[in-house]
Amino acid sequence: MALRTVVVGGGAAGIGAAGAFKGAQPGGEVVVFTEFEDAAYSPCGIPYVHGREIPSFEALFLATKEQYAEQGIDIRYETAVTSLDLGARTVQVAGQGAVPFDRLIVATGFDYADPGVPGTDLQGLYYVKNIRRAMEWDKVLDSVKAAVVVEATPLGLEMVTALAHRGIETHVVDHRPWALSDLADPDIVEPVHQAWADAGVMMHFGVELKGFVGDGALRVVETSDGTIDADLAVICTKKVPNNALARAAGLKLGPTGGVIVDNRMATSVDGVFAAGDCTEIPLGVTNVGVQGLTGSHAYAQGKVAGTNAGGGRRTYQPVYIPWGMVAGDLMIGGVAFGETAAEALGIPYVMGQADGISRARYFPGVRKVRVKLLAEPGSLRLIGAQMAGGEGIKERADFLAMAVKTGITLEDLAFMENVYSPPIGALNEPIALAAQNALGRLAT
Repeated sequence: MALRTVVVGGGAAGIGAAGAFKGAQPGGEVVVFTEFEDAAYSPCGIPYVHGREIPSFEALFLATKEQYAEQGIDIRYETAVTSLDLGARTVQVAGQGAVPFDRLIVATGFDYADPGVPGTDLQGLYYVKNIRRAMEWDKVLDSVKAAVVVEATPLGLEMVTALAHRGIETHVVDHRPWALSDLADPDIVEPVHQAWADAGVMMHFGVELKGFVGDGALRVVETSDGTIDADLAVICTKKVPNNALARAAGLKLGPTGGVIVDNRMATSVDGVFAAGDCTEIPLGVTNVGVQGLTGSHAYAQGKVAGTNAGGGRRTYQPVYIPWGMVAGDLMIGGVAFGETAAEALGIPYVMGQADGISRARYFPGVRKVRVKLLAEPGSLRLIGAQMAGGEGIKERADFLAMAVKTGITLEDLAFMENVYSPPIGALNEPIALAAQNALGRLAT
């Protein structure tokens, strides 16, 4: 009898898992259950459609429903799994009853943390997640006069920029002291604040959200610093694991609330795997569990889970989290953590930083690139990085993540080879300059 795998969740992790299972077990049966109308689109692109940088939502779909069917992936749309019976090896499906499985992959994704204030039942609160709802909200944006983005998380940063691009009066409210404060250092984010100010964005940092007020529909956002008239609030709170099914089924959870998995993405129950935002993955530098990573992480985890569910062999390693964001014409990014996070975690470090350029100084379009490197005292092994600039941030973040993973030191980086070509690379690589700065500080 063909091996049957059930996947709960149709996002990047779930669809990646389904495809990998079919690759490892071509004769096997895979069924994907998703509560939504669609599967495997790119929710990360939604803010850029709202901001008119991507012309249509249709561009965000990875494949058609017919193409998934042709690949042998049976996707049950708008179908909710209500419980997991791991002893009986079944999932309970609304309107269908018990559906058996030989292997189970939990890819239930994330929810936004509850803002925890009155008025969350009002119309006019937008949670960016479902592409069909995004299409509806995009039409609403044409008539929105003023909007409040709740919390300057990565999604918050994207939505602030998108709304400003649309010509909407845009406010951002965050109880933390600067944008992306859980991820980036204040000096790295300062150019983002300036770009927002230039675009007319009103920033309310260090300000507590108190509530949403309106007669059925949102009219006012209440804060610890006063009220803001608004007809839209975009909720961009922290991503938390959607772990209700896993918790009720008795799967072991970690401190973040994510499902604990090993390097095969296997859970605490034999034959049950998990992947994506509902899981907890160790950060390579500290071995501390982290959760709520990016779509590329979720997809890769799904591939590992699906391969192993199908009898193959594939492992997933601790993460070093290369990241990058765009705000206007500015890019910021990094690896693992910066000074703020290192100090909060009690991690000792030595630091070097430098301001370089992205191309030859005389070539049109040259942009500044700031690089900050953190290294372990003594060994000088790289443990983190932060960057800001006009271009080349993504590529440097990818490289530096591999540098952290493989134990490259400040000495290695200070005298690294680099591409010198006037249109694409300067004579002096900013990463090397930052490493040289760190070594110079140690020598004084």
